[in-house]
Amino acid sequence: MCINTYHMNLTLKQQQVLDFIEDFQLNNGKSPTIKEIKIFMGVSSDNSVIKHLNALEKKGYISKSDTPRGIGLLDSVSSKLQANFANLPLMGFVPAGGPVNAESYIDDYVSVDTSKIKNPHTCFLLKVTGQSMIDAGIFEGDLLVADSSREPKVGDIVIALVDNANTVKRLCKNDDRLYLKAENSEYQDIVPAESLEIQGVVLTLIRNY
Repeated sequence: MCINTYHMNLTLKQQQVLDFIEDFQLNNGKSPTIKEIKIFMGVSSDNSVIKHLNALEKKGYISKSDTPRGIGLLDSVSSKLQANFANLPLMGFVPAGGPVNAESYIDDYVSVDTSKIKNPHTCFLLKVTGQSMIDAGIFEGDLLVADSSREPKVGDIVIALVDNANTVKRLCKNDDRLYLKAENSEYQDIVPAESLEIQGVVLTLIRNY
């Protein structure tokens, strides 16, 4: 639900149109057309909408062009969108294959939409190499978003440090022993010989096409 700001120098209808434009931009990533505003207002005339848009433009609340979705991004929308983004540290690569020795270091920072991430300040990114998790929809080149504060549960996909090497696998349990399951039948599961440390639980992934 969006919380909109009330402006004293707007009529009720102008405020309603401005709120609709803001909510539409936030939810759809684009501006509404005149037809979509007409449906919202329950009117049949383009002129009714244009009158309100012209008033909003004159009062400095919107800018518009003559294109179908020509209303510019509202400052309020821009601020809310920016508030939902955070720069998360990219901690290098994680193998989706056999574990390899790797040191954790910050390779870069990536701006990520954190609107659905509970604790962005404890999250980090790793870039996938290898094919062992393809049946879970994780492919080479994907960026994994992992949370180091989340309590790992059996069935979670995790970033694990196993016998001093890191990997991404599904955390599983056989009797009382934890192991790491590959999501590709061509790869073997990993049973820790000495130590297993869960560094983060994978929340989601980012894929660039």
